[in-house]
Amino acid sequence: MDNQKIRTDFPMLVKHPKFIYFDNAATTQKPLSVIKAVTDYYENDNFNVHRSVYSAAEKTTQMFEECRNKVAKFINAKTNQSIVFTAGTTQGINQVANGYYKYNLSRGDEIVVSIAEHHSNLLPWQNLAKEKNAKLKYIDINNDGTLNLESAKKIITPKTKLIAITAVSNVLGNINNLNTLIKIAHQNNTDVLIDAAQAAPEIPINVQKIDVEWLAFSGHKMLAPTGIGILYGKKNLLETMKPTQLGGEMIEHVEKNNFSTKEIPYRLEAGTPNVEGVIGLSKAVDYLNNIGMMNIQNYCKSLGQYLYDQLSKITDVNVYGPKIRQTGIVAFNIKNIHPHDAATYLDFNNIAVRAGQHCAEPLTKKLGVNATLRASIYFYNNQAECDQLVNQVIEMRSFFNGN
Repeated sequence: MDNQKIRTDFPMLVKHPKFIYFDNAATTQKPLSVIKAVTDYYENDNFNVHRSVYSAAEKTTQMFEECRNKVAKFINAKTNQSIVFTAGTTQGINQVANGYYKYNLSRGDEIVVSIAEHHSNLLPWQNLAKEKNAKLKYIDINNDGTLNLESAKKIITPKTKLIAITAVSNVLGNINNLNTLIKIAHQNNTDVLIDAAQAAPEIPINVQKIDVEWLAFSGHKMLAPTGIGILYGKKNLLETMKPTQLGGEMIEHVEKNNFSTKEIPYRLEAGTPNVEGVIGLSKAVDYLNNIGMMNIQNYCKSLGQYLYDQLSKITDVNVYGPKIRQTGIVAFNIKNIHPHDAATYLDFNNIAVRAGQHCAEPLTKKLGVNATLRASIYFYNNQAECDQLVNQVIEMRSFFNGN
């Protein structure tokens, strides 16, 4: 993988060569092919999809549906009917909560999450558990931040209706052992939902191989525009799922006192969709496939390991998560320097990292800190940028200590 050549595909990196972007877990930069696709849509193909019969709009509809097919292949879904376009991971998870489990959960049933969940995969289940008088239970983590599978075996019971789990921690960067967890779940007739927001950009996904019921991810974390995401569901589950929005596009017939809906996935996509987002996502999938997801995973894992190791060598720097890295996400703190102050210092030196609780407050508290710094690497980053971050952290310690 030619990292230097890849960087020339990203206008932001070309225009700002001294700027180091290490906030890819929040959103990724966009390659020129995605930017051009969105621009070309507005200049040449700006028509609504599905409803129009004139040929120009039919071409746009074809482009729109081609993306659905690409995404189905990208995650190895059995059918493109399992692919629902959403606004992002958050909307996808909320649709599952409010369109399916709201009607399939009873008093005393259980929902299981991990203590490391992003708020988007926690708050919908907190809310639903309260509404349905169900019980919300937490899988703990080990000292190194990995998922405690022994804890999972004890917590998951035949009363557990759903396990909602992240594939990759957006704070610690570790990949959860989904195969084992899903096996435990299915032994108890329990469904599994995977938050793949951090997995889809870096890791090959095969929904048939892991046999998961639900999976959600966002386009903007994998080179696509914001406001577009994917909800995957097994066909039999989607067919019984109730739409969480009603309106145009999702109906077959409307009478004065009744209506009938289209088949899936269209009845779950009410209103005018984010057409330009879908077209951008289509090009993003092409770009990722061209590089190869295994190549991306290996590169990010290697560079993440390098940064983890270099930061770990610095006195008074605490790096979180397992010592053997699996992704490009590295969270750390510097003794006696608040993460917000550290992020500001790095910003003055043209390095962008994230500081805070990363929408995972229960995990932050579990780590015993108020916040962390997070450097999240993608395949257009390189070792030289990691070295600059490490050097700035060393200089920062001297600066704040008055040396």
